[in-house]
Amino acid sequence: MSARKQQLLKRHRQRKRLLLVGVLLAALLLGYTVSWWSLVVFLAVGWVAHEAWLSDHLFYAPGDDYRYEFPAGTPQFPVTLREGCLQVAGAFDTHQTLVLQVRVKSSWLGHFLDPQVLIGDDRQDLERGVGAERFLNLTGQGQALASGTLALRGRFCKVAPQATLHVLSNPDFAQQRLLIVAPHADDAELAAFGLYSRAPEVAIVTLTQGEIEAERYRDMGLDPAQAARLKGRLRSWDSLAVPLWGGVAQQQCVQLGYYCLQLDAMAKAPAQSFGSQESGENDIREVRRFNALSLPGDVDGMPTWRNLVADLTHLLEHHRPEVVLTPHPELDPHSDHIAGTRALMEAIELSAWRPQTLLLYANHLHDNDRWPMGPAGYGIALPPAIEPLPADGLWSPLLDASVRMDKAMALGMQHDLQGRPPFKRRLRRTIQRLLAGRHWPRTGEDEFFRKSVRRHELFWVRRLGMSPQDDGQTRRP
Repeated sequence: MSARKQQLLKRHRQRKRLLLVGVLLAALLLGYTVSWWSLVVFLAVGWVAHEAWLSDHLFYAPGDDYRYEFPAGTPQFPVTLREGCLQVAGAFDTHQTLVLQVRVKSSWLGHFLDPQVLIGDDRQDLERGVGAERFLNLTGQGQALASGTLALRGRFCKVAPQATLHVLSNPDFAQQRLLIVAPHADDAELAAFGLYSRAPEVAIVTLTQGEIEAERYRDMGLDPAQAARLKGRLRSWDSLAVPLWGGVAQQQCVQLGYYCLQLDAMAKAPAQSFGSQESGENDIREVRRFNALSLPGDVDGMPTWRNLVADLTHLLEHHRPEVVLTPHPELDPHSDHIAGTRALMEAIELSAWRPQTLLLYANHLHDNDRWPMGPAGYGIALPPAIEPLPADGLWSPLLDASVRMDKAMALGMQHDLQGRPPFKRRLRRTIQRLLAGRHWPRTGEDEFFRKSVRRHELFWVRRLGMSPQDDGQTRRP
């Protein structure tokens, strides 16, 4: 998938270069025939059009079908859109995760304004120019769907009259023992604040300090190393303190203190120590002093892969989680997220305790950096899956308005999500608000306040099979 993204990115840049050359040639031609101020107006209008309609990072064609397969035996039901309401042929469990597979075709206006599918009191936005199969999230609207009263209509798009409903059954994982693996402070809140804030037994482990890209602190007069150290300390504090807003005691949170963007390098050389790229530090014990639990990495403080895997093994055996939340290794492209899940899987193989289920989340995407699309507060349609993914289940718990507000406030406490976006990004948003009809929430200016504070949270469900405690065998710690 990464290779495919590189190809698409190369093609995207080539097209932009060709477009730029065409614009410059047109400008030169215009410059010979009209006054200079007309040329300035022409270039300004072109730039505004680019910011309004051509600046999205979409590394696939809107006409590509999403390709999802679900576990064998997942119930499927034919659905018909009749007189503006969905009619399901058959009885289904209305309390489970409900996904509607349907073909959507953009209208001509949908090439300039985001196509929207209005589903009861929900709204799910799609790519401009969409013309393919998409997967809408109907979770929470099962009763209206079963009674044939769930209204569905397209705005700036047409929805095909025939569709397929997938019903994905799961227990309420919030009632099981949870361990959340967060590569950085804020990953747990972005993906699962709604889930962990109602879970009676939950622990959160944050893998890295998140100390890099500390320009904001350099602007305060600190040198690069001092700024990185301060940012690492602040984000480490966030990882221990912010979960209390969701009811998770500090004693249930652990900061491992490894260094940002170094996990992949650590995996390739497991015995080698990898210090911070910016702070100059090489000892993970400094930010571990508030941990309530002693860990194997505390012995020498070395940021090595072996210590990371040993720490995670110890945490599995200490907390004995039934469910572990971790980044989706095929969907989320962040190198720390991929390596963090890899370290977890190695720890599971070494541990005397084996969880039953992985819940996988994606805070970043390969193909579309606007997903979930549309304003905050609405539902989460399934993300792009242009290449086949493993046939995992899905679980999409609901967040009511009060929980969504608490989640937004939790994100607001995270130091990395504070501050104003750069001027160019603010100007682009103003242009898109005026010309493309896009809106951002008042709760925070970082893009994650729009993307993560939603009607649903979304997890891919991957079963791990029988654990040693179930089959009577003992695994070597």
